[in-house]
Amino acid sequence: MTMTAPAPVSQLDIAADLLTLLRDSTTEPRPDSQLEALTLAVAADLPVLLWGEPGIGKTAALTQLATALDLPLTTVIASVHEPSDFSGLPVVGDDPATQGVPMAPPDWAVRLVRAGRGLLFLDELSTAPPAVQAALLRLVLERRIGALRLPPGVRIVAAANPRSSAADGWELSPPLANRFVHLQWTHDHEVVVRGLGGTWPRATLPRLDPRKLPEAVEFARRAVCGLLAARPTLVHRLPTNETRRGGPWPSPRSWDMTLSLVAFATAAGSARDVLSLLVRGTVGDGPGLELLASLDRLDLPDPEDVLADPAGAVLPERGDLRQAVLDGVVAAVRARPDRGRWDAAWAVLVRALETGAPDLVVVPATTLASLRQQDWDVPATIERLAGAVALSRRADRAAVASKGRR
Repeated sequence: MTMTAPAPVSQLDIAADLLTLLRDSTTEPRPDSQLEALTLAVAADLPVLLWGEPGIGKTAALTQLATALDLPLTTVIASVHEPSDFSGLPVVGDDPATQGVPMAPPDWAVRLVRAGRGLLFLDELSTAPPAVQAALLRLVLERRIGALRLPPGVRIVAAANPRSSAADGWELSPPLANRFVHLQWTHDHEVVVRGLGGTWPRATLPRLDPRKLPEAVEFARRAVCGLLAARPTLVHRLPTNETRRGGPWPSPRSWDMTLSLVAFATAAGSARDVLSLLVRGTVGDGPGLELLASLDRLDLPDPEDVLADPAGAVLPERGDLRQAVLDGVVAAVRARPDRGRWDAAWAVLVRALETGAPDLVVVPATTLASLRQQDWDVPATIERLAGAVALSRRADRAAVASKGRR
């Protein structure tokens, strides 16, 4: 009986086995602020634009996100398409005079509508010419391509390189830029090293607490409306610089997106750095930081409650927030001065001195002292503050003198 020699293994088959081993990887839960910000914006059904240098991992992050969320990924390279690819190609029907000329959508849009869900990835957005960017406006805002409308289960994420590193790059038009949540995508050295070793971070949708939903909406509306009521010039501010116009800037549309993001982040219990990425990526750094500061103040105790119970007052640990509470207490006494409120304010300052940095009471104590009326006795508690105030002032004078000798 003759034995048949096994067929020789092709070198390409061996190469395929090696490639399979190289592509074999796993994921692990790992805190990642920018990945959490991305998934939160996707959960809020807001279009997201990832900015980053070539090779930074934007496409890989979207591929991994689609896999983790079990969404079919559809990638469209914006720069290689014509405007008609997004607005639809005219197709002559049986009777154009009565039925008109329908606009036929591209095949990828038809597949998304049939699937009813998916992640639409618009890559290389900054290399798309202005005419294509104009055609994308309707897709991003109204989710329409030709005669089709994308179903609610489809999320839109785009990626772009800065103009300085994009091949034949264009600045984003202001109307298109204002429709996105802009996230700066950077690499984390530890994540890259661990990922190349076979373990990448896992993207998961934020866990929204059903009990917090009404509270989250109320908090977001109070925060955004409170800021815009106090700072009306922030409602709409189109940057004069062309580059900044292609990024996040405040408008009624982007503030509406910001309100949604604040509500989602609140319901999910997201960390402050995640919310910061989202807010600054929607209305810009300046307005975004102002909103974050006002969010801190929403949680501050009411000055009237503090005056009513100075001994039980819980003052913030952070110095800037503690200073805001003390200034608010003094302002409340100035608005409605009487002997009892004045004494209570001194008790609050003493409590602040006992539980925090003494220099924070200097300005409020000086202002409160100026509110004293002639028939008001100086409270005994003021003696406990006098030493701290005098010591702080001597330290300030010494610092100024030392700086002058340099």
